[in-house]
Amino acid sequence: MGLFNFFTQDVAIDLGTANTLIIHNDQVVVDEPSIVAIDRTTNKIVAVGKRAMMMDGKTHENLKTVRPLKDGVIADFNAAEGMIKEMIKLIYPKKPLFPPSWRMVVCIPSSITEVEKRAVRDSADQSGAKEVYMIYEPMAAALGIGIDVEEPTGNMVIDIGGGTTGISVISLSGIVCDESIRIAGDEFTADIIEAMRRYHSLMIGERTAEQIKIAVGSALKHLENPPDDVAVNGRDLVTGIPKQIMVSYQEVADALDKSIFKIEEGILKALEKTPPELASDIYRRGLYLTGGGSLLRGLDKRISQKIKLPVHIAEDPLRSVVRGTGMALKHIGKYPFLMQ
Repeated sequence: MGLFNFFTQDVAIDLGTANTLIIHNDQVVVDEPSIVAIDRTTNKIVAVGKRAMMMDGKTHENLKTVRPLKDGVIADFNAAEGMIKEMIKLIYPKKPLFPPSWRMVVCIPSSITEVEKRAVRDSADQSGAKEVYMIYEPMAAALGIGIDVEEPTGNMVIDIGGGTTGISVISLSGIVCDESIRIAGDEFTADIIEAMRRYHSLMIGERTAEQIKIAVGSALKHLENPPDDVAVNGRDLVTGIPKQIMVSYQEVADALDKSIFKIEEGILKALEKTPPELASDIYRRGLYLTGGGSLLRGLDKRISQKIKLPVHIAEDPLRSVVRGTGMALKHIGKYPFLMQ
């Protein structure tokens, strides 16, 4: 515990399926993959974030890598608690004389259950939090984009994260209607792994599929500025020998087609549930895309063609949620939607 309130420090945490980001003193101080490496014999965490990611898929029998979050919620409580503790330690590389108490704002998916909410709170408490507040991801994303959430105006925010895609209509500091689907970045990665297996008889790992998604990932089969084909290494399923193939963006677009179609269907469902007055606001303002998935080439154009509305990508989509969480933390008394 810290010494009086002088030693209470504020942190905003975006606890994501793919990445965890932490803001402290208005700066993003931690931006690491949400993964831990655990020693099976001692059950201790040996690495978190980037170091653990480098070990993923390359461990021996005494070591395992764990992703504590699945579909936006905590799947492994102990690993999540350990990961938060270790990542908070990264804020102060040198151990302070008086360890501070933390006041945390953690963002959570809007579709979260009470049990899942309790798991987030308990993990934060166990990692040394004195006070824990929670904010729904769509509200945090809207704040991070620069939307005035208190206005009586409808805004649709689509947050495509690692585990879930949250589609929300926000007005008057609240979520009016909400559609959450468990199709997002992780599903795109799984689609690429399956496409390599089916069309090339090539077995690849998650990290390789993620690299393909970044290098040549596309939502459209025809791009104005197409990326160059990428070399992919893996294991031949027929011979068992490692081999290399070249993969184009059209192949990846074909592999991702069904998942993107499901996101489009989710957006249409959310629009169907939207009250008419807010629907007219959305018609004028368009849709806002945030989250790492929104960086997929041509995704904004594809959604715009399907929905027949303008689609805007946030300026820094990977960090808009954590920036919004940081803003909520700064004005903690101002926003009624913060849950304690």
